[in-house]
This record gives sequence, C-alpha cells and structure tokens, in this order.
Amino acid sequence: MRFRSIAIAAALCHGQAFAAPAAVRPLLLHGLFQDHAVFQRDRPIPIWGEALAGEAVTLDFDGQTVIARADRSGQWSAKLPSHAAGGPFSLTATTPDGARQTVSDILVGDVWLCSGQSNMEMSVSAAMNSWGEIRSAGDDGIRLLSVGHDTGFTPLTDFQTPVAWRAAAPDTVGDFSAACYFMGRDLRSAIKVPIGLVDASWGGTAINSWRSEAAIAAAGDAAEPLKILQVYRRDPSAGNRAWGALWQNWWQAKTGNPADRPWDPAAADVGTWKPVPSLTAWEGWGDPSLATFDGMLFYRTRVTLTAAQAAMPATLSAGWVDEVDQSWVNGVPVGNSYGPGSNRIYRIPAGALKAGSNTVVINALDTYGAGGLVGPPELRAIRFADGSSTPLTGSWDYRQAPKTFGNPPRAPWETNAGLSLIYNGMIAPLGGYGLRGAAWYQGESDADFGRGYAARLANMMGDWRRQFAAPDLPFLIVQLSSWGPQSSEPIENGFATIRDEERLAVAADPHAGLVVSVDLGDRDLHPPNKQDVGHRLARAARHVAYGEALTPSGPEVAAVRRAGDAVVVEFRNVDGRLLAYSAGRPIGFELCGPSTGSCRFADGAIAENTVTLSGASATDTRVRFCWGASPICNLYDAAGLAAGPFELAIR
Repeated sequence: MRFRSIAIAAALCHGQAFAAPAAVRPLLLHGLFQDHAVFQRDRPIPIWGEALAGEAVTLDFDGQTVIARADRSGQWSAKLPSHAAGGPFSLTATTPDGARQTVSDILVGDVWLCSGQSNMEMSVSAAMNSWGEIRSAGDDGIRLLSVGHDTGFTPLTDFQTPVAWRAAAPDTVGDFSAACYFMGRDLRSAIKVPIGLVDASWGGTAINSWRSEAAIAAAGDAAEPLKILQVYRRDPSAGNRAWGALWQNWWQAKTGNPADRPWDPAAADVGTWKPVPSLTAWEGWGDPSLATFDGMLFYRTRVTLTAAQAAMPATLSAGWVDEVDQSWVNGVPVGNSYGPGSNRIYRIPAGALKAGSNTVVINALDTYGAGGLVGPPELRAIRFADGSSTPLTGSWDYRQAPKTFGNPPRAPWETNAGLSLIYNGMIAPLGGYGLRGAAWYQGESDADFGRGYAARLANMMGDWRRQFAAPDLPFLIVQLSSWGPQSSEPIENGFATIRDEERLAVAADPHAGLVVSVDLGDRDLHPPNKQDVGHRLARAARHVAYGEALTPSGPEVAAVRRAGDAVVVEFRNVDGRLLAYSAGRPIGFELCGPSTGSCRFADGAIAENTVTLSGASATDTRVRFCWGASPICNLYDAAGLAAGPFELAIR
C-alpha cells in the first residue's frame, strides 16, 4: 500500500471562521502514472491505483472517459481506449467526493523495459565518450524511468523507492542505463514516435532473482531451495538449519569425504589451516595462491563464554564479508547472505552456545575483485540480549577451498542470487504497464551453472509475458560479451556456455531476438562500448518487434552437416555474404568429439553463406565457434555484424 496522500478540500460553511482539517487519503494513481510518463500506443492502456473501498474513480484522458470502481481493499484498475502516438496529454482521476489527481505532459509512444545485471545497469556516464554523449542528450521525446534496487519476500504492488519519469537531457541521462538509452535513441530516430525507457537492472544478480516464485515452482528446477525459502519465511532459524544442511551436503559431495566438515569443531581437521595474517582482503596477504584467487576460504576463530552468557539469547555479528558468507556457531548453521560492505547479524539458535570455548566458522565466497573478511573489526562479536557483547578479537585461521569445486549453491533468500526477491521488489510493482518489448542483458552471474540457462530464460520470458498480459511480448537478449583470459587452446568456459544457452532460448522463441556482443568486449567485465550494444539492440527490435525486413543481428548458424572428410556450417540471416576480417579465412571454429576436452581448432573456408571445415574425423560429433572466455573471431557479414558463438551437433 502507498502512504503518499492527497487532501480532499473541505467545504467551508458561510460565515465559518475556520475550516475542518483536510482528510488524508491515498493518491488515486499508482506511482508509475505521473508527469512526463509514456503510455504504450495502439492498444488499450492499463491504469490502476487506490481509492476508498467501493469508490468510483473517473479517468479522463484526451477526451476519453472511463470509470473504475475500487474493490474491498481499495484497489482499482481500468483500461483507457487504444491511442495513437502523440502528446503531450493530461490524465485526471477524480472521485465523487472531490478527490482529484492530475498528471501532465504524458506522451503516447513505445515503452521498452530494460533489465539484467551490471552491463545493463552500467550508466551513460561510465560508457565510451560519456562526456560527449551526455552533453548532446536532449530529446523530449525520450522519457526515462529508473527502478530502485529493492526486494520483497512476496510480490509488491508499489515501489519501495519512489520512481520518476524524466525527459532525456544532459542532467538526466548520465545515471541512466547506457545500453538502454542508446537503444532508445536509435529507435526514436528510426520509428519516429515517443520512446519510454524503463530501467530495472541490478549488477551481480542471477536470473533466479528475476523469476517469480510461481514461475520457479512451475518450472520445477529449484524445488528444494524454494521449499526452504518457504520455511525461512515462517521460521528463519529453521530455514537456516535446512539451508545449512543442503550447503554441507554440497561440500561433502565435492570432497567425497564425509569426515571433511570444516564447520564442525567436533570433527578432525582434514584440510590445511593456516593463521590469518590480517582481517583484510586475502589478495594482499602475500600468499601467491591467493593473489588473484576468486573462490572460497573458511575462516575459524574461538571465543570463551561464561555459563550466563551461553544461556542468554544472542546474535553473531560477523562484520563485512566480501561477498557471500555461510556462517556457523559450534557447527550450527546461523546465516547466509550476500553484500560486501554490509554487516552480517544472525540470531544464534537457543542451545547452540556453551560455557567455555565456542567456535565460529565463516565460509567467504568471492567471485570478483577483493575477497574475505574485511571492514571494521569492532563489528565482529557475539552480542547478548542484555546489551553486552564479547568481541571476536582472538586469532583466526583459514583454509582455502579448491578452485575446482566451483561456487556453492546460493541461499534462496539471498538478494542477488536467491529466488524471486528482486522480481518481487522491482518487476512485480510494474504491474501490467503497457510495453512494446523488453531488453535483457544478464548471465554473468549464472556462468557457473550455465547448463539449463536456456530453460530458465524461457521460463522468465513467459513469466513476464503473463504479468504484462502480452503473450507475444518481444524480448531482445544480449549475448554475453568477452571477459577473462584468452586461450591458445580450446577450453571449457562458463561464459561460452551461457552464450550458447542464450542462443538456444532465442532460437526456440518466435518473439525473441539475439544481440551478439562477443566482439564488442575488451576482456573487461564491463566493456564501455555500449553504443554498439544499443545499435544492435535497436536493430534487433526493428526486426522482431516492428517487422522490418532487415537481418536482426548478424549471421546465425542454421545447420552443420558432414561432407566427406569435411564439415559444412551453414548460416542464415546473412546481410550480403560472409566475410573474414583481417585474414584470408575465418578463425575460431573447433571440431569436437563427444567427450569434454576433445575439441581442436579447425581451418575454414568461406563460400557465400557457408564455412567448410577441413580435416574432420569420423569421431567428430560437434562444431563450436567463437568459444571460450575472450575468443578472437573474425566472421562477419556485409553489414559489419558478427556471427555469434554456438555449439551444434554435426548431422
């Protein structure tokens, strides 16, 4: 429910010396409907808001009048008649008792929702040529709205952080999504109608955070975490215990040793524990194995408590952990959360503490940049119900987890990689707002669990289409850019897997388009060339959403077939013909057998819209192209668009 309010003017009696105080009531219109908004053209316009229970709400928009009635909870909704592009217009909502709200400078055009993680969130001010881009911005026909970083355990109807529509101008575009803005700018130039851009993105987030709980339940691909989340909502301690057991089972499955329980003070040490030099980022400890390490460390310390302290309700204040922790007290799971720079405070279950020595173990997962237990030391303590505390200032030791274990499962209530929390806080409040399409740039945070991403993405697209009551809502999917080391040999790589899963999701969806960006990166996780990403998004939109007869986003693999001792790769949606840049042949192709590690680079030759790979053997079953973290590929078409990465079976 919203708590902003409007005043109902009280009628003054003749000769009365004072007026009664104005009654306070909710705003009639939902927070999306405000000055400078853009409504979707050429289809009925959904409008909703809040009034008194049972109250009639009259909507007036450009000479059209619609009446809605609030339900018992005060919620109302209506649809304005379909309207052609144009404006500006005003929308007025009134009630019989004189409540009134008017929003002005409304345009009717095309509205695009942009979402994903940091490469979608990355602002114009951080993009290439930002100074020039910001200074040259100034089109009142482009309107921008940014959704704040908010979460919820259930779907929210209103924004926790107020939103505002703003016209594109030098003082508004700098902090807006660069990829989204550059896409909108190109569409505005090509389509010649007002463009509304809604940015709901959050860096470092996994796709599960953006799917609704109902969609995840229907997909059945996260049944156990979803069940634990439901337990956690009712009883956080029980949820933590259940999640801790799942986490511990994951660890022991990786080690293959039931006795390896680094969180359990009763278990014998299996791995090697070393003294922690300082509670700072481990990259600076001087240990060569940690200098560039992204992965997990267990931290362990001990604290002595009195019998009176052990009997009191208490919390563990674990301090800052960069970036994900799983924490135990005396082997009992007490908490798991994400957030570098935020203090972890976990309730310790009754009976977990004891008189004498108590053991605190924190597993810290770092996936990017600096990692470990960092921040103010005074934050780390066991705090008691009487206000006292015992600091965790004793010695700490650590144990490094093998990099080969990969990343552990993420708690379902975790903000960035849990289940549905970001959907609940950032997508659900958009309700059924009219959209022309959606642009999605995400996947980096799913790279360790890449297989199955296509199904999760398809599930999310269907989920959002249901919310926006648009079963054919176009989706534009940006394939991940290059990031990480280059390789002189074929390798397995999570980013490459995600790219192919994105391709598969789009290929299976008649209302989706793929945007290739692997050639636009510079081995930076956040490449600054968002202009070309925007150009390609707009081009894909013009093909998928507007039906223009142009190739959507570069050559697409159509088939791979055997031809004697060669393999022929056929491409479709080629503008002109295939071209190899900076070489007499295309590079980046691999011939592979059925097993992992069987790929080898293959020479190719272009003939119109095919590439023939020589040297194939009878055991080759697959072709990969442009694979790896930061592959170098040179296959384009006459429009200057790159062929996208893929893996395909030989037929």
